[in-house]
Amino acid sequence: MIDIVDSRKRSELMANIRGRDTAPERAVRRIAHRMGLRFRLCRKDLPGRPDLVLPKYRLAVFVHGCFWHQHEGCQYAHVPKTRTEYWKDKFARNMVRDNDNEESLRYLGWNVVVIWECEVGDEEGVRERLRAAIRSNKSNPDQEKPEHHQGGPAEGSGAK
Repeated sequence: MIDIVDSRKRSELMANIRGRDTAPERAVRRIAHRMGLRFRLCRKDLPGRPDLVLPKYRLAVFVHGCFWHQHEGCQYAHVPKTRTEYWKDKFARNMVRDNDNEESLRYLGWNVVVIWECEVGDEEGVRERLRAAIRSNKSNPDQEKPEHHQGGPAEGSGAK
């Protein structure tokens, strides 16, 4: 399949894709704010820099784009028809990194929620997922809270 724009324009379009403060992230933040939740954004000291962090509940929230993180079974999680091997490799690396980050956070005593871009339109569904994660942390108040550090199972795996 031939691209409808030249390579210079395609490069410009791809460079403008944001890594944070995306529309889905902002939507999830609005929902959390309306729920009265207090959160921090992109904490650099946590593995994977979660999009929202609710320290009171030890909850890390990632808002994943269905295309970039290959949401299984989602219509938006397709592989481009050009340079397919490049894209398959890139998506595989993204998914390994995501799993490593989630595993590291859980090792550190954090509960992790992934909200997919395609789910953001269901505001009640997002609200319920956040409520359920908070309830599960409240029901386990004696959950061990290890000393904070960047280590864990993903240490040395190259995940950042």
